[in-house]
Amino acid sequence: MAPDRVSTAVDGPAAPPAAPPGAPGTARVVLAAALAGAALAGGVAWLVTPDRAAGPTTIAVTAHHSRFEPDRIKVKPNETVRFVVHNADPIDHEFIIGPPAVHELHERGTPHFHSGVTPGEITVPAGATVETSWTFGPSGSSNVLYGCHLAGHWDYGMHGLATIR
Repeated sequence: MAPDRVSTAVDGPAAPPAAPPGAPGTARVVLAAALAGAALAGGVAWLVTPDRAAGPTTIAVTAHHSRFEPDRIKVKPNETVRFVVHNADPIDHEFIIGPPAVHELHERGTPHFHSGVTPGEITVPAGATVETSWTFGPSGSSNVLYGCHLAGHWDYGMHGLATIR
């Protein structure tokens, strides 16, 4: 048995002696460990840090008893929000979001079927769930309204307010 190695039947063969600092290959091992650590740290940061590139904020809205729930939301300046609107009523509704001028136009009789081609304007059939998105203005811009303009629905209270903060 060689004097610099110890071998036992229980532990198996002994590990080779460690390479001295500065030996060939040591830099590669240190570099590989550093890269693995950086990748792990980046992955953990990705899990705990919200990433705007991952997609817009989603807000679920329900039409129920000809009202929107919630009827008040808060959004960030310049934020794009994806609205997922579920109609729990046995009648059709629409979800229109925009400044007061948009709502005035729809109250005066704009056609009441919205395919989603215009952002923020959708028809939500009874029992269906439909999506649209809207990009809000900068801080200090006016609040934005959303509502349904089918006959009498707005007057009945089927509208809400998005506050930009």
